[in-house]
Amino acid sequence: MKVEYFKEYSNELGRDMEFKSYGHAGKPVLVIPCQNGRFFEWEDFGMISLLSPYIDDGRIQIFTCDTLDAESVSGTGNPADRVRRQEAWNHYLTLELVPRIHQLAGNGDKLLVTGLSMGAYHAANLFFRWPDLFDAVIALSGLYDTSMIYGGYMDDLVYLNDPCVSIAGMPSDHRYIPLYNRSKICICVGQGSWEDDTIRSTRRLDGVLRSKGINAWVDYWGYDSCHDWPWWRKQLVYFLDYVLR
Repeated sequence: MKVEYFKEYSNELGRDMEFKSYGHAGKPVLVIPCQNGRFFEWEDFGMISLLSPYIDDGRIQIFTCDTLDAESVSGTGNPADRVRRQEAWNHYLTLELVPRIHQLAGNGDKLLVTGLSMGAYHAANLFFRWPDLFDAVIALSGLYDTSMIYGGYMDDLVYLNDPCVSIAGMPSDHRYIPLYNRSKICICVGQGSWEDDTIRSTRRLDGVLRSKGINAWVDYWGYDSCHDWPWWRKQLVYFLDYVLR
């Protein structure tokens, strides 16, 4: 497997940002780590090894990034300042990292974006805001509203970064809706331990998507399926096979 490490300066963030790539060809996949996680998280937790058949066969090429979670979604400061850091990180990804991924992958294909837990929130938020860059999302055990992230605080930036609220506010003829419906949207949550809040948020997003005529596969796994890596490994492969058809 071809593996490369990068540390490159971000003008959007004013700092060096690290990321890693795995593979030589195939659909580019942007991986968002869990809350406060790092770009090497998926390698450490065996996800890269799990996906090695897809990578070695040239079906996918994975790019794992860093977040600014400690300054944004899991910070404790002023929510207005925190969401501004979130938006700066969004701009880093969409204006700098995604074009860099296109360059490294050797194509301009739209990306699959995926994440687990808080990474699922980020992945869904990126997909729904930038369907011109992403044509598939696999979000597992995520929160899709910001009530628990910013404590109920709302401003224009929070609105943009809250999928449940921003999609609910879309007009029925919004130009993004046909893009969503040409994409593959996979939202999954278990009903076991540590999933109570994510079940609630997933059901809310499910209802919003249905109300707008947005076709999504929202899947509720059983009461043995908990908020943890063994289940995420099973779910990821299950949905990845669907996305790659």
